[in-house]
Amino acid sequence: MPTNLHVKSGDEVVVLAGTEKGKRGKIIAVLPKTERVIVEGLNLIKKHVRKSQQYPEGAILEREGTVHASNVMLAEKFDARAAKRGQKS
Repeated sequence: MPTNLHVKSGDEVVVLAGTEKGKRGKIIAVLPKTERVIVEGLNLIKKHVRKSQQYPEGAILEREGTVHASNVMLAEKFDARAAKRGQKS
């Protein structure tokens, strides 16, 4: 069931969990059906492409994978929380 998410395209976010924990990036796309987001430059995956006119030799492309929306937080909210706790980022 699609729901409203706390982030939208263009927002700067911090990843809270997973292999990319602590990294920041801008949201490229939001997938509300699966509650996932695509963050620019994070969670890179390799995509193997068959031979075609565009890729005559075939190719291995690197592109962003998805991150669950619950694992990201708005950067300004994250910074405010860190300042409140007296931590330096």
